[in-house]
Amino acid sequence: MLQFSNDCYGCLARSNVYIYDMFVRQKKNKSGSFSIQILKKEGRRNKILQTVGVGRTSQEVDLLKRIANFEIDKLSQQPSLFIESEDLTIDAFVSSLYNENIQLIGPDLVFGSLFNTVGYESSLKDTEYLKALVISRLVMPGSKLRTVEYLHRHAKVDVGVHAIYRYMDKLTEPVINIIQGITFNYTKKILNNQIGLVFYDMTTLYFETDKEDQLRKIGYSKDGKHQHPQIMIGLLVSTNGYPIAYQVFEGNTAETKTLVPAIEQICKRYAIAKPIVVADAALLSKKNIEKLEEEGFRYILGGRVKSEKEDIRNLILEANIPETKPHDFITSKGRLVVSFSTKRQRKDEFNRKRGLTKLKKKVATGKLTKESINNRGYNKYLKLEGDTKVEIDYDRYKADSKWDGLKGYNTNTDLDPKEVIKAYANLWTVEKAFRISKSDLRARPIYHRKNGRIKAHICICFMAYTLYKELERRLCLNKTGISIEKAILEINDIQQLTYALPRSKEVKSKLLQLSESKTKILEIMKF
Repeated sequence: MLQFSNDCYGCLARSNVYIYDMFVRQKKNKSGSFSIQILKKEGRRNKILQTVGVGRTSQEVDLLKRIANFEIDKLSQQPSLFIESEDLTIDAFVSSLYNENIQLIGPDLVFGSLFNTVGYESSLKDTEYLKALVISRLVMPGSKLRTVEYLHRHAKVDVGVHAIYRYMDKLTEPVINIIQGITFNYTKKILNNQIGLVFYDMTTLYFETDKEDQLRKIGYSKDGKHQHPQIMIGLLVSTNGYPIAYQVFEGNTAETKTLVPAIEQICKRYAIAKPIVVADAALLSKKNIEKLEEEGFRYILGGRVKSEKEDIRNLILEANIPETKPHDFITSKGRLVVSFSTKRQRKDEFNRKRGLTKLKKKVATGKLTKESINNRGYNKYLKLEGDTKVEIDYDRYKADSKWDGLKGYNTNTDLDPKEVIKAYANLWTVEKAFRISKSDLRARPIYHRKNGRIKAHICICFMAYTLYKELERRLCLNKTGISIEKAILEINDIQQLTYALPRSKEVKSKLLQLSESKTKILEIMKF
């Protein structure tokens, strides 16, 4: 707050500058912050009296402007010899407040409402802890101890971590199936009962332990934690990444063996027409294709053009496929759509060069042996010279450049090639879902050791992702211009003041002043 010396008023009077010539200026700094200044007009020039402060958020800037205007008001009047009774009342009220009077209300207001809207509240019993577990996963992700901290600090609820664990034990398989059913029905509702495409992918979640059991197994880790036991999660989402269902598999399950069981289960459980299944090349296998066709599923799977038979490879290269016109080929696996992209060509070339650079460094160490020669990644460019010497096969490296920019799609649909490519391009939505779950919701690492609690943890993360996507959908639908990441930060800053009136003793609650973005978020929630 501004401080003026006793001579300040006299200086203003002697210089014949009137108070109404003073005004507040908001000046943008190079760093993106704003300086709030009090200026006075002297002839044709503006003189800075005082810089009140620097604000970086809209709330800070608003507060500094109020302080500046308050200082101008103070200077516009003669100092009062008596303290106003209204000031005494306000001062006494503020002095009576404790930290407990201010509560974080945003998460419960927004995500609590979405929890009800999706249908979890009305369809499940005893959801008090469940709602808190899901909301804290969104706004304060971490261990269950963090959940306890969230409940204590923000929801003013004192509960022990063991009570949380005991509640998780209630999330048994039948309850989890009900939760998945609620989620599926809501996704189906917002898609106008049309689920034409489903996107499937797998990921791994590791544990901070070295002990295996029936569920937690050491296997190929997509997180790079090969020494840790893990579980595998198969996730099904619809267009735009809206959640449909998930399955938990043992950590050493072969990825290709999860696709058909997951799709069959969802169709039988919810009695839906068989959708077009979209999955990446990791799930491409002859058995998967045979099983999908046997069960009457249509599919679009990422293809491996370089793994095709020689006659097909030659046809692909001879076709000289232009960027605007993908080609169809018939292979032993059925229909193969192949496209070319200049952007993908640049990316493939960059990745090959980077892989070669890493190989050169490994070869230079002299530690590579013939066991290192395999088809994993860029190790395929290695060859054995003589009996012991490992070298780089530059001929094979150069031959691979012919495939830069080419991408294959195996499908049994009758869709136009461009429609096949467009459908497959949406597979990023399930990849994004995993990224959100692992990073934003911090689904990994998992610290639970009981299988029931592990599955309960995955279920809570799935519910949190559902609320995340529903808020994102509403932000986009209402054209707020607010990203989901910023929205969560704003929600985490919506607070309310609870107080008691001095005479009637009536307890009231009021939301603290809202910024424009906070107001928009509450508006789309219909508050």
